[in-house]
Amino acid sequence: MLLKTYLIADSGSTKTDWILAGKNGMHRFQSDGINPFYQTADEIIPVLEKQVLPCITENPENIFFYGAGCADEKTSKPVFDALSHCISSANRIEVATDMLGAARGLCGHEPGLACILGTGANNAFYDGENIVRSIGSLGFWLGDEGSGSYLGKTLVVHFLQNELPPDLHEAFNLTYPGTDRLRVLDNAYKKPYPNRYFASYSIFIAAHIGHPYLQEIVGNAFRLFTEKYICKHAHAENYPVHFAGSVAWHYRDILKKELERKGLVPGRIMKSPLEGLVQYYSADKQ
Repeated sequence: MLLKTYLIADSGSTKTDWILAGKNGMHRFQSDGINPFYQTADEIIPVLEKQVLPCITENPENIFFYGAGCADEKTSKPVFDALSHCISSANRIEVATDMLGAARGLCGHEPGLACILGTGANNAFYDGENIVRSIGSLGFWLGDEGSGSYLGKTLVVHFLQNELPPDLHEAFNLTYPGTDRLRVLDNAYKKPYPNRYFASYSIFIAAHIGHPYLQEIVGNAFRLFTEKYICKHAHAENYPVHFAGSVAWHYRDILKKELERKGLVPGRIMKSPLEGLVQYYSADKQ
């Protein structure tokens, strides 16, 4: 049983998973993604006021926010300021990178490799308390191999270049009528959150994952992620490789095969590290 009330967040660019854990048990809910790379404190506050505060049934004494774009104290400041403004009951507010949250939620207090495959992609070697090393991703445009945005972008490129098998091409047209080069380029280069836009197409892959062509796209993306990131960690084969994120979870069978193909040991694969974070902050660790 937790002796204090915790509000813990795991935030990506598309959505934020929250858990309120305290005397009355655990309550989970979601809000829009919060990323200080794209949003100011004034833009984050309305998200908290409209989507988070109505779900809080106990005053949290501790808030731990792990999010994309929260690399250090300076970059995290918009999130910290917004939380401080909206939740004055908290005695402690900590904002850190989503990678640290994933590592603590997946590995607990044991060493291992922790990875994120959601809208974006990330990785780190964790020594049981802190991140020791990360092979930095170059973000949506130059990296994020294996992520939802990468998969969606790959699918759309194959569609626009008439590379999809006829049955998939027809299904794509029926699912996304009117999708053409100009519309895609407009969303890619002129509108905000191109990563979210392309990640939305990964839903099509999930719906048709029985098709060998899409299985190959996903497998190739995971192979790239494994080669570019995981295998560059020294002695990676000696540690379990854990994953958090919806993409890792939905395609976990393909992911496990790619890991084993490289002689790596698959670890925990979770949609969200939140439950693991509650354990991390359990009473004996307070």
